[in-house]
Amino acid sequence: MSLFSNITLGQYYPGASLLHRMDPRAKILALPLVMIMVLLADGTAGFIMSGIPVLLALLLAGIPPGTYWRGLKPLWAILLIGLAIQSLTYPGEKLWQWGMLSVSREGFILGMKLSYRLSLLILSTMLLTMTTTPMNLTAALEKLLQPLKKFGVPAHELAMMMTIALRFVPTLLEEAEAVMKAQQARGGSVSTGNLNQRLRASVALLVPLLAGSIRRADELAMAMEARGYRGDTGRTRLKQFKYRPVDIIVLTVLIALTIVVAADRWA
Repeated sequence: MSLFSNITLGQYYPGASLLHRMDPRAKILALPLVMIMVLLADGTAGFIMSGIPVLLALLLAGIPPGTYWRGLKPLWAILLIGLAIQSLTYPGEKLWQWGMLSVSREGFILGMKLSYRLSLLILSTMLLTMTTTPMNLTAALEKLLQPLKKFGVPAHELAMMMTIALRFVPTLLEEAEAVMKAQQARGGSVSTGNLNQRLRASVALLVPLLAGSIRRADELAMAMEARGYRGDTGRTRLKQFKYRPVDIIVLTVLIALTIVVAADRWA
């Protein structure tokens, strides 16, 4: 199994679910609404309402649950560290104590809220990239940024750069794995040895990875130039986006939930 096979961000999962068929512009607009809702959630009602849209999207996407688990698995260490820091450093009623270390009730609850928020943010971002092809993502971003062209904002170029960067995440991870295996075959490893040896091995990993990224970017630029790429000048599209009733309903419900969660926080 690939060392970085658990990283699902930037990977597209083919399917014909409701989320796959939604207008990509609606999905891009829905993502910040969900993020705002998750970050504003404070009380029990707010956390439940912010989690319902993500849970429904996970069920409707038609993607195996194991895929979500593999996507979150590499981040469990970060979530547990955040939970431990909040529990051990935040003052409050003591739930457990061992010597100088003590876990407070308030700190534990705060850490659980932080882990809950991060999990929802990661899952919602995964859903966007796993149910939208890179080409549709680029076209949708460009459409949404189109009004900013009147102010000199290069909408097409920005959308292209963001999508290329997201698309090359799996490619860079595969290249990093190849370099690590080559180093291990020569007796080096970033996971063994003392701290100094690991730092040296990490530098030896980053240098060829950076060189490979520059080479790949140069090859991509040459390929685009050879095919006559000139930005959006005179460019037409085979597929035209059109909002459907389901897109309007989803955005309307998310806006309403965001308002309710905000009202619950400041009520």
